[in-house]
Amino acid sequence: MESQKFDLHTPYRGHPADVIPLQYHAHMLLDEHRMSSFREAINLVVRPGMHVLDLGTGTGVLSFFAVQCGARVTAVEREPGVLRAARRALADVGDRVTLVHADARDYLPEDPVDVVVCEMMHVGQLRERQIEVIDSFKRRYLPRFGPRLPRFIPEACVQAVQPVEQDFSFYGFRVAAPMFQDPFASQPRTIELAAPQVFQRFFYRDELPTVCSGDLTFTTTQPGRFNAVRLITKNLLAVETVPPRSVDWLMNYLVAPLPQPMTVKRDTRFRIFFEYAPGEEIPSLIDSLRATPAPQYAGA
Repeated sequence: MESQKFDLHTPYRGHPADVIPLQYHAHMLLDEHRMSSFREAINLVVRPGMHVLDLGTGTGVLSFFAVQCGARVTAVEREPGVLRAARRALADVGDRVTLVHADARDYLPEDPVDVVVCEMMHVGQLRERQIEVIDSFKRRYLPRFGPRLPRFIPEACVQAVQPVEQDFSFYGFRVAAPMFQDPFASQPRTIELAAPQVFQRFFYRDELPTVCSGDLTFTTTQPGRFNAVRLITKNLLAVETVPPRSVDWLMNYLVAPLPQPMTVKRDTRFRIFFEYAPGEEIPSLIDSLRATPAPQYAGA
């Protein structure tokens, strides 16, 4: 499939979630954990002379890290304003980065690549197109350049969910709205009612999920008002077996309100169910959330 080309002066008119304006990239650049983790992973994986494909390059910072490791990079970006910013930011690296104005879901390089970097992620695999982009790339890359896939950064994803009691009051005003939390900061508004449980794990080189879902049983460790779940997404950016190690990026948590809260005692057993497709909006998660007593207590 030929890559789709765009007029740089024509704004993209697709789904709003597909476009991240330049001002939001500044927040990502200021995220020290994200930046240092990607730089560490790229330094671990990329070697001089490698060809790196950066899908959804944004401002080009991950391409910049790869160039610093001696790679040549093909960087793909669709949003015109962000692409212009990337061209300015990468001007000093010369021809070591080739910027392509195309949709990452359609683009296929002219020759094989050693590493694919793709950071089009949102906590819970919601909103953004990471899974869709990587799946599309694999389906088109293997028939042309197979049988081996390049290495992916990130390499894997682990997702967990946790029942919590969340304070949704603000100066006496109460609204149960989804919110994000810094995983490395104290969260005094949040009471953890049970430990997190993993509901999904996958490697990007393997078959990718078409649904993100959980049907898990929890036992509370303390009493409270169970009115929200906390979604946790850890990206394993690079995984090494000798010696065993991984470079991880723990994204901001997402606290999603439960449509029907329930009061729980200590040692209460209950089930949490949810289901949504990767790339869907946050309301898709919230609309599917259900909490019910565990089966053995259903009649209590």
